[in-house]
Amino acid sequence: MAGVTDRPFRQLCREHGAALAVSEMVIADSSFWKTRKSMHRLDHQGEHTPVSVQIAGGDPEMLATAAKLNQDMGAQIIDINMGCPAKKVCNKAAGSALMKDETLVADILKKVVSAVNIPVTLKIRTGWDKENKNALTIAKIAEDSGIQALAIHGRTRNCAYRGEAEYETITEVKKHINIPVLANGDITSPEQAAFVFEKTNADGLLIGRAAQGCPWVFDDINYYLEHGKKRAQRKQTEISNILIKHISELHDFYGALMGVRIARKHVAWYMKTQKNHQEFRKTFNQIESTNKQLEVIKNYFLQHTNRGEQAA
Repeated sequence: MAGVTDRPFRQLCREHGAALAVSEMVIADSSFWKTRKSMHRLDHQGEHTPVSVQIAGGDPEMLATAAKLNQDMGAQIIDINMGCPAKKVCNKAAGSALMKDETLVADILKKVVSAVNIPVTLKIRTGWDKENKNALTIAKIAEDSGIQALAIHGRTRNCAYRGEAEYETITEVKKHINIPVLANGDITSPEQAAFVFEKTNADGLLIGRAAQGCPWVFDDINYYLEHGKKRAQRKQTEISNILIKHISELHDFYGALMGVRIARKHVAWYMKTQKNHQEFRKTFNQIESTNKQLEVIKNYFLQHTNRGEQAA
């Protein structure tokens, strides 16, 4: 998720049970890689392995070159994005827009796989719209092209994130291909994770938006799948420690100016389940100092812990 799954966030998710964390989407045109945004997205220093880098674009040669360059910079897995529904991506014939052109998909996959000697994975949607679901066709092309694993979001491009994800298409794809299939879409709880596993027979799950402000969702799901029951609710002190560590690492990674700004959206996600979160957010968003941000977070949780208050 561009703008969310930066290195600090990926590291945190891995520490809390995620088996793999894929990079933010990197544009295939390497002429843009010298921007501050791209340089942060391409920074994998000290990252938990394997390092998986997601690339996006619509030109086979450019994608193949991007894959090779990322391999040279330390990527251990290349993930091709054909699942993003954002207009600014699809308007450039990239992301899920590519699913309209199956011949182009085949060309892209073959060229990228041939360009590197590390695994290449693919992320898609169920199709372009509800009348044009071609996930199974794309899946077979992917398998024939040498793709090592396929992730499927249970919505079409036109659905974006509206409505509920459907898993029937993922179930059908899983029946007909032999490479690992990963299910994605609306997996927001341990119970839903167990349901999707049983429904689709998928080899794994992808968690996206549910991890925003809740990076421990992976631990919760792992515990439920292993023990068949939910783990005890986290104490406020534990949540506070995770949040403070996350914000501190954002400050270190981006520097004071950008770190303070980027921290605001993450803190908003963490605080959604806390009491008086709207008032806290208004105050927090006016803070311009790294030290002050951390101080305000510590004081909030100290006050609520001392009062014995739990998350709403």
